Amino acid sequence: MPSHLSRRNVLLAGAAAGSALALSAAPAHAHGRPRRPFGRYGSPSARLTSTTLYVHPRGAGDFTNLQAAVDAATGTGRTLVIAPGVYRETVSVPADRTGMTWIGASEDPRDVVVVFDNAAGTPKPDGSGTYGTSGSATTTLRPDGFTARRITFANDWLRADHPGVSGTQAVAVKVMGDRSAFFDCRFLGHQDTLYADSASLDTVARQYFARCYAEGDVDFVFGRATAVFEDCDFRTLIRPDLTSAPFGFVFAPSTAVANPRGFLVTRSRISSEAPDGFYKLARPWVPSSDPTARPMLTVRDTHLGPGIDAVAPYTNMASGHPWQDQRFAEYRNTGPGAVVTVPANRPQLTPAQAAAHTRQAWLGDWRPQA
Repeated sequence: MPSHLSRRNVLLAGAAAGSALALSAAPAHAHGRPRRPFGRYGSPSARLTSTTLYVHPRGAGDFTNLQAAVDAATGTGRTLVIAPGVYRETVSVPADRTGMTWIGASEDPRDVVVVFDNAAGTPKPDGSGTYGTSGSATTTLRPDGFTARRITFANDWLRADHPGVSGTQAVAVKVMGDRSAFFDCRFLGHQDTLYADSASLDTVARQYFARCYAEGDVDFVFGRATAVFEDCDFRTLIRPDLTSAPFGFVFAPSTAVANPRGFLVTRSRISSEAPDGFYKLARPWVPSSDPTARPMLTVRDTHLGPGIDAVAPYTNMASGHPWQDQRFAEYRNTGPGAVVTVPANRPQLTPAQAAAHTRQAWLGDWRPQA
């Protein structure tokens, strides 16, 4: 069973070392010749379009880091083609970069890694306090219409390295914009890995994740977005610092009470490194900034591995907001973690209700382009 330290080494080594996804890496050379750093996506001397910029860590592109490319990519509809490499930096994309697309130039998302190691309890360099959960994000995405393809977003902050830090939330990516889409991407971290959020309490942000992979331990997919996870893999991690269950929670939605749609997980899979039954499927997050939140999660047509506690898959985050008062439901799930042993603990949709819990209903008039 891999340790957290070996997990970090695997991440930084890139595709050649393998990963939790166990995907085959694309060869570094084809037919004995070096592969072009941007693959089939052109180059600075042969741009796909005039609005395309190229990022390469060793200088073969327009920029060597992502933040510099984002700063230069003003306006709407800009594309960043990102060459294979580990980009150790924090990246913040302003809201006015609408319609931006990031493309991992490799066909393997393990080859393009955006990673940093801030946590909520990490002191800021200027002495003004700690970063907090949102500030810990390696990548913060504010614009509407953002799309990412074949990229790994990671936060490799480790509890074992910082035993005195209590703020252990460490976000890999915070997504805030409406019509944000991620195809074949990976989200790696431990606590609060993937923050699917919106710009404000009264703003609905639709987000779509297709064929993606997310891993973590505590609330590692969380937030108030209207988010669809389709054909995705979620993996719960071992906790060397704990000896008893629960190790953590996969989902922690914080859906605003006025929003009829929170998280929808469909045709996906949940696996685990941890012992059987050591993880909860979800708990509701009612943040202090929105005490009226009514978290919503539907998990349907999904395989739940033995790591999920089938007897009591849901639990409370705060006693004043019991999970039974929230909008949690399941439909036609399979696997050891989906076995209904205590019906009161596994709210199920009827077929008629399930007909309204679909990608089309969640996304409305938006059709992400695969």
